[in-house]
Amino acid sequence: MASLRKRLLVLLPMTGMLLAAAPVEAASADSKKGAQVYCYMRSNGNNHAVSFEASYALIKRQSAGVFKTSPEHAAVMITETVVAEPGSYPDCGRYLGDLFGRKASKSSSRSNSTETSSFNSSNGNASTDWDADDRYSY
Repeated sequence: MASLRKRLLVLLPMTGMLLAAAPVEAASADSKKGAQVYCYMRSNGNNHAVSFEASYALIKRQSAGVFKTSPEHAAVMITETVVAEPGSYPDCGRYLGDLFGRKASKSSSRSNSTETSSFNSSNGNASTDWDADDRYSY
């Protein structure tokens, strides 16, 4: 009986390590597919929104994890994949900035002077427009 307990104490941590490593490989494959879709679509003239929606949908659907992949994490996954293998994604580096750029302002009537940061006279902090800063709101 003691022999069985010793075996379980040795095998249990090893099993946990193997199970923990499996989602990492799946995430790596998902990010490669997502990067391929994003870069292919951008290089063929599609805009950022369409290309990212397609690659994000692929990453979400093919992920093996329990939790949903956030759009921010999908953007990081695509970036990491392209940077790790730049030869596999030629000329895709110029599109990576769009993954982290600011969303266009909803109000087109603003002038350039009001879009720049302005200082609040009471406390000296810069005021920000949170709607314009959150590119991946969901």
